[in-house]
Amino acid sequence: MEFGFWNIIEILGSLAFFIYGMKLMSDGIQRAAGSALRNILRTMTKNRYLGVFTGFLITALLQSSSATTVMTVSFVNAGLLTLLESAGVMMGANIGTTITGWLISFLGFKVKLAHYSIPLFAIGVPMLFTSKGKTRYWGQFIVGFAILFMGLSYLKGAVPDIKSNPEILDFLKGFTEWGFFSRLFFVFVGTIVTIVVQSSSAAMAITLTMCANGLLPFDVAAAMILGENIGTTITAELASLVGNVNAKRSARIHSMFNIIGVTWMVILMPVFLPMLSTFMQNTFGLADPFTDATAMPLALSGFHTAFNLANVLMLLAFVPWLVKVATWSIKDKEEEDDDAKLKFISTASLTPELATIELQKEASHYGEIVSRMSGFLDTLINSPKEKKQLKMLKKLKKYEEITDNMEIEITEYVTKLANQEITPKTSNRLRGILNICNDLERIGDIYFQISKTIEQKMEEKTYFLPEQRDRLNEMIALVDKAFAEMISNLSTPSYDNVTIDKARAIENEINDFRNKMRNDNLTRLGDTDYNVKSAMIYNNIFSSLEKVGDHIINVNESINGQI
Repeated sequence: MEFGFWNIIEILGSLAFFIYGMKLMSDGIQRAAGSALRNILRTMTKNRYLGVFTGFLITALLQSSSATTVMTVSFVNAGLLTLLESAGVMMGANIGTTITGWLISFLGFKVKLAHYSIPLFAIGVPMLFTSKGKTRYWGQFIVGFAILFMGLSYLKGAVPDIKSNPEILDFLKGFTEWGFFSRLFFVFVGTIVTIVVQSSSAAMAITLTMCANGLLPFDVAAAMILGENIGTTITAELASLVGNVNAKRSARIHSMFNIIGVTWMVILMPVFLPMLSTFMQNTFGLADPFTDATAMPLALSGFHTAFNLANVLMLLAFVPWLVKVATWSIKDKEEEDDDAKLKFISTASLTPELATIELQKEASHYGEIVSRMSGFLDTLINSPKEKKQLKMLKKLKKYEEITDNMEIEITEYVTKLANQEITPKTSNRLRGILNICNDLERIGDIYFQISKTIEQKMEEKTYFLPEQRDRLNEMIALVDKAFAEMISNLSTPSYDNVTIDKARAIENEINDFRNKMRNDNLTRLGDTDYNVKSAMIYNNIFSSLEKVGDHIINVNESINGQI
């Protein structure tokens, strides 16, 4: 048999074509139906049974269980899904990914779909150049579909044909005579293949293609498919590395579910496969997949679906137990509460339309962090103890640095998303989030400037009159009221539903009270008991607090789309 370097390059190129087509399909439908997918995940995961259906539906649409699991881990990270809800979605994704095998078996080998790729390009490519965003993304989906099956066709031609190269089976025989350990070995091979190509669907395509060419025996291919179920968990585990503790637990649940399923199936394969073969022969009129290579792709697709359905039915009742084990195995860490780190956004590969969910949660978290500085200032102004005051000065300095770092990290994340192709609505939302972060960072700067003013006051032994302190406390209370409304608006799942009439009313209260404080301060300057230095510091602080109110209303306007 002549099989050299060029043949390997052909296989790798065909596989790259297949994966690229799948990515185009997945990205296209995520962009075309991004908001719909968000709504599906939010509304259809109220219990684990609906969650299974949701995971199946989204994976069938995206043709990528990896995309569904990464999305699910990201939404757990953003607090939009609980661990219990995510478990059902992960299970459903395992069933949904079996659709790929059926498509390949029915279309990829039964129909020469590569012949129809050119007409599909004729439909899809013009759609890519339209001005309408969704039409363009559906065109991307169609082009991806055409490329995927062209890649599959080339892959089938690049893999050597067993009929003309029977010596390949002699090589495999050495690995198939160890009984239970042979099955474990090929499970391991399937796992490695999936990890390398980072796609269980691509690994499935490789396995089915090798079977169609008679390269793999039925039981060996089935073991490799089990390994692919384990290999696909690596994607979710990698996505969770940069997430919070719940994201890691969600990925762990997915891994445990697949590993438990593979374990019991490896043990039962000698019984399960003959039963499946008999069922497929009697139901679909197939030949025996153990002896006929042409029957293997459909039989393996049936095995893949039957295994995942059986595993879901078996473990669905034990989801709370899986959640408990995941919680026990991944402990809460103190650094998870470290405000210097972002809580929700991650480097997971989400389209901009889906990533805005994480960004909105992060903006809400950012706003909550900034609002704490008002409490520190309140303590700083009212505490009679110098030690307590010095502690608040340090906290205000620390939080100013935190707000700077958070703005930089969020801006970098948004910039990375903005470099991709995005819809006009998503572009406006990303621009709004950048404006929100800019205003929040400016609020942090203002509080730090106030702290430096008070620090100077302490060094010069200058004191406020009780009436000045009381008025500052009233101003701080108004600013806290504005913060509460801002955070409520930032926490709204859909910014489209936000109204800012109440925020504007509070802003007017702040402006009116600032004017009253300024007039009273000017009036009192001529009085003998009114210290000029303290009056200047007093004026500086309440004027700065009014500027905080200005930035808060700016944040509300950005939420409302008034950029």
